[in-house]
Amino acid sequence: MPYRVCVTYLLRDREGRTEVLLGRKKTGLGVGYHVGLGGKLEPGEGAVEAALREITEESGVVVDRADLDLRGQLLYLFPHREAWSQHSTVFVTRRWTGDPVETDELAPAWHDVDALPLDEMWDDARRWLPGVLAGGRVEHVYSFAADLATVADDRPMTPDDRRPVSSESPTPTRSAPVRVAPGEGGAARPGRP
Repeated sequence: MPYRVCVTYLLRDREGRTEVLLGRKKTGLGVGYHVGLGGKLEPGEGAVEAALREITEESGVVVDRADLDLRGQLLYLFPHREAWSQHSTVFVTRRWTGDPVETDELAPAWHDVDALPLDEMWDDARRWLPGVLAGGRVEHVYSFAADLATVADDRPMTPDDRRPVSSESPTPTRSAPVRVAPGEGGAARPGRP
């Protein structure tokens, strides 16, 4: 059974451009990749609580639960290494307190959303992240190939794939759904939150 993770993307406007905070992963699964802020849910923790905790642990900034914008869910399947399979809840925020700092887990940096370092991210990011950062939503399943890095198959999420976010989740905004072409579905990669 996939374990539960969360990921949050911090957005800011600078000089007429929108930027997203990504961190270059320093430890664990996905070392070297640029990832959003997030990680595994702890026992008894909902996705919202985990997102708030992980943002602070990985960047030093603090986000209020009311400022999290739920953007969707992703299911990552690794048939060749099932222990890597994950169910991810995706958030975006534009409000926080503090300045991002490097931690033991991530080296944060701001990136223009129109010039994401997609070649230095998990393969699935190019399929859904630009749409989510533009205000869309995503609910998709990605299956990874035997190389554990390439998306081999994808499909829209079904009701059986979905998981509750949390009993205290923020009310999802009415973001436009992310349009995913066949073979280009959206999913997060393991360790990528």
